[in-house]
Amino acid sequence: MKYATLHERLRGDIAKALQKELKIDNIHALPRLDKVIVNVGINKTKMDSKELHEYIADILKRITGQKPVFRATRKAISNFKTREGSIVGVMVTLRGKQMEAFVDRLVSYVLPRIRDFRGLPTKLDGQGNYAIGLRDHTIFPEVPTTDTGKIFGMQIQISTTAKNDAEGKALLKQIGMPF
Repeated sequence: MKYATLHERLRGDIAKALQKELKIDNIHALPRLDKVIVNVGINKTKMDSKELHEYIADILKRITGQKPVFRATRKAISNFKTREGSIVGVMVTLRGKQMEAFVDRLVSYVLPRIRDFRGLPTKLDGQGNYAIGLRDHTIFPEVPTTDTGKIFGMQIQISTTAKNDAEGKALLKQIGMPF
């Protein structure tokens, strides 16, 4: 039996199940995935070397399949010891089929690999969007095993077109998010 990709399932059985659950007749009014943002914050004290910046960018490129963008500070903040223009993060925005493939891998392969995993928190942001914080990047199968000094965390933000948390949660539950 052939594995149905998330792209096919979103337009097939997931759409039908959402129509029944949310009681929406028009399939174009159903909530759907809008974009996924993968973000890594760079700590100035631990990760302030050019080699580590390149390593983080390479790992994000392997995980997402897209070149990441370095984010710089706009203002100098003395309490955080940042200067204007210093690099504080790396991010990737995924849309379309690349986004659907990433979410499919996240739900099917990555989340089950988390040690002592008991499910994700069910709290959405009030507008149907969901954020997941991961402490260890090595749970992705694309990443080679590394020494403990190079382990970093990341945040994955899943943005939907849902109008409220109930619709967003219904969509993510149908996709297979383990709440």
